[in-house]
Amino acid sequence: MSSFSEEPGREDLSLGPYLTTTQAEMSDVASAQEAQAGSAKSVRSVVGEILETIVLTLIIFFVIQTLVRNFRVVGTSMEPNLYNGQYLIIDKVSYRFSEPQVGDVVVFEPPNRPGEDYVKRIIGLPGQLVEIRDGQVFIDNKPLEEPYMVRRGSYSMEPRRVGPDEYFVLGDNRDSSSDSHMWGMLPRANIVGRAWISYWPPSSWGLITRDAPTSTTTLSYWLRTLLNLDNQSGKE
Repeated sequence: MSSFSEEPGREDLSLGPYLTTTQAEMSDVASAQEAQAGSAKSVRSVVGEILETIVLTLIIFFVIQTLVRNFRVVGTSMEPNLYNGQYLIIDKVSYRFSEPQVGDVVVFEPPNRPGEDYVKRIIGLPGQLVEIRDGQVFIDNKPLEEPYMVRRGSYSMEPRRVGPDEYFVLGDNRDSSSDSHMWGMLPRANIVGRAWISYWPPSSWGLITRDAPTSTTTLSYWLRTLLNLDNQSGKE
């Protein structure tokens, strides 16, 4: 009986090379699957971040719209304090916690023009008696001091009592304004909010106050005042 012996050059019939090749192929497949899983996870992560950004943006937008809104002045009825084309930020919150005051500049829907927005100044409060004599406003028979500057009107108006939850409003440019002296009292429910900040044009950046002309509350005015003070102190 002859014995089996390996001879040089004879084909190797063992499973070692096959198993090595199969393992390599399986490793490649596993790597490809891991890469695909990682890519899918990356796509899901990007999509999730985009959705989160959109949701957050919408929340911020609705919150901002609840608190404030922008408004564009149309016409000349509020000169010399507000001008045609000027952009304002309207505070929609403060009147939920406090009452409107004389001198406040407010944006509202006029009772005679539903769907439109006007901007005027509060002159008379609920219960007060308002009268105009040759352009001079009287509140409860006393002349009204108006530090915010107005272009006084040329008309007179008989005394009118402001009702509960109503306000008497006038434009600062009295002869060029459609306001309470023409169409009556403004219901509080019609008030959108208080004009708070002027933000355009840049030369008009500043607060809108009830006790001073807007020209003296702008950033440019304060910078000019500061520079003048510095120059004066430098000369001393």
